[in-house]
Amino acid sequence: MTWGDDLAGWWVEEVDSDPVYRETVVPMILELVGEAGGARWIDLGCGEGRIMAELTRVGARPVGCDASPALAGLARDKGPVVLGQLPALGWLRSGSLDGAIAILVLEHLGDAEGFFAETARVVRAAGALVVVANHPVFTTPGSGPIVDVTDGEVLWRWGPYLDAGSSEEPAGERSLTFHHRPLGDLLTTASRHGWGLERLIEIGVDRVGGDELPGGQGQIPRLIGIRWNRG
Repeated sequence: MTWGDDLAGWWVEEVDSDPVYRETVVPMILELVGEAGGARWIDLGCGEGRIMAELTRVGARPVGCDASPALAGLARDKGPVVLGQLPALGWLRSGSLDGAIAILVLEHLGDAEGFFAETARVVRAAGALVVVANHPVFTTPGSGPIVDVTDGEVLWRWGPYLDAGSSEEPAGERSLTFHHRPLGDLLTTASRHGWGLERLIEIGVDRVGGDELPGGQGQIPRLIGIRWNRG
């Protein structure tokens, strides 16, 4: 995934104007990271360095990686940043990190196998991997709410949830590819590369702008946060 300067500007504006990122996503990340004093974490797809700053605040020593020159440039005042295309991490020594983190990134990567393999290689034994992503319920192509106009009841169109797939979604004047993976596929792929599930958090639409779904459907999953440990 390569982001041009136009998408980089869109991303910064989106995050700056979205209270959900500050009030829901960031606390979710810090809860999953836990105690980080002195630990070396890599922020994969670090963007403008917002999460690198949060990691520093809780005592970690972050390094960033991003494919966008514009975003990587903005992040350099938050710590060391490498310009690189994920999931390749060949510039890192095996076992050189205490943890890896990817926020709203994995769903944009076509190579999940490579992502879990490379993170497992560069993170030391007993280290951690933290992912926060759009929930697979929301990334299914064609999924979405169906509202009964007679009484306002909302049903959820699942689409081909059990099949891997992808869709293009608007992002400013361009679009982004969202790769859909059923939750079972995601967890199995991670396990195959030595990542053991420690914690999984699901956040409903009621905490990320639930007004988009009328009819009290706040329990529909919107975000997912996962922490794995490497055995």
